[in-house]
Amino acid sequence: MPIFKVALVVGHKRNSGGASSSNGVTEFNYNEELVSMVADNLSELKIEVLIFYRDNYRDLPDEINSKNPDLIISFHCNAFNTKASGSEVLYYHKSIIGKSIADMFKEAICNTLYLRDRGIKGKSTEERGGYLLRYTKAPCVILEPFFIDNRSDFSVGTKFKNELALSIAAVIVKLA
Repeated sequence: MPIFKVALVVGHKRNSGGASSSNGVTEFNYNEELVSMVADNLSELKIEVLIFYRDNYRDLPDEINSKNPDLIISFHCNAFNTKASGSEVLYYHKSIIGKSIADMFKEAICNTLYLRDRGIKGKSTEERGGYLLRYTKAPCVILEPFFIDNRSDFSVGTKFKNELALSIAAVIVKLA
């Protein structure tokens, strides 16, 4: 039986961490640890975990594709105006499989964090995240579990980080 391969992509870079919380935790900081926790939850299973860091965004789809994963999950956090709140998952707008997978992750995240359900959002190549979603071969989703610049959302994301990692891992297991 072939082993299921999942690519976990840590959003942003160490020196360009993306949006941040009021106390300076960046998307990169939060998600590097979350990805490690998800990987740990899958370590005893017949699932091969590939962790990717973004060096050059243009090259990232090719780097991921070269490893032939069955599923790709990119980890991010939303940010807007310190007041926006909720969970959403992005997928490539022409991918029926991606849409279904995005819905599974969105349900798991919403049932873990209990933040506002902002739904799943199909993205075109030109939109935020669309390049990765479009140019990877395997189904790909981008997780936006909460708004990192909203103190309340960040508090929930921090308090329930272990549960979030478990719920993400559980969806991966279902898909494997």
